[in-house]
Amino acid sequence: MVDNEKSTRSDAELARLAAEGDASAFDEIYSRYRTLVYSIALRMTRNLADAEDLTQDSFVTLLRQIGSFRGEALFKTWLYRVVVNQVKMHFRHRKSRPEDQTSDGELPEREPNPERRADSQQVIDRLAIEEAMRRLPPGYRTAFNLYDVEHYKHKEIARLLGCSEGTSKSQLHRARVSLRKLLSARSHALQT
Repeated sequence: MVDNEKSTRSDAELARLAAEGDASAFDEIYSRYRTLVYSIALRMTRNLADAEDLTQDSFVTLLRQIGSFRGEALFKTWLYRVVVNQVKMHFRHRKSRPEDQTSDGELPEREPNPERRADSQQVIDRLAIEEAMRRLPPGYRTAFNLYDVEHYKHKEIARLLGCSEGTSKSQLHRARVSLRKLLSARSHALQT
């Protein structure tokens, strides 16, 4: 099949073909979405190696679950959920693993890292933002992530989420207002 013909196939058609065992259809899905999957994993983990591993894990999961795609949502939206779930499982698994220990059962000593101290305020700020993000309603959080973090346009967000552009703009505005309030309250509490 000519490359030009491949690019005209819809995501839904590729998903159906991949579910039927068509390796070239799955390869095309991988080519179309590997950058998106990697960027989602990297944004969530902030770790290059983990993002690479999770990209591969997400596509393995996708291969196993592609037959469950029913086309009720856009394929891209469905894939986004697969990746987010994969990353969440990664964090759950990591949380349940005990820390590295030496052969005598003690925690290994770590040398102080001067760069860590310099970045500590940045880490604290990032954690505060992440905590504030977790406290947002899901719709606000999704609109904020898609627009401000992943740089989608409102038209694309509306298509991804199945809502109007106005709803996307409204949820983004409310997310920003809520974040400002949450972060301002936290800052005020730290100063007193």
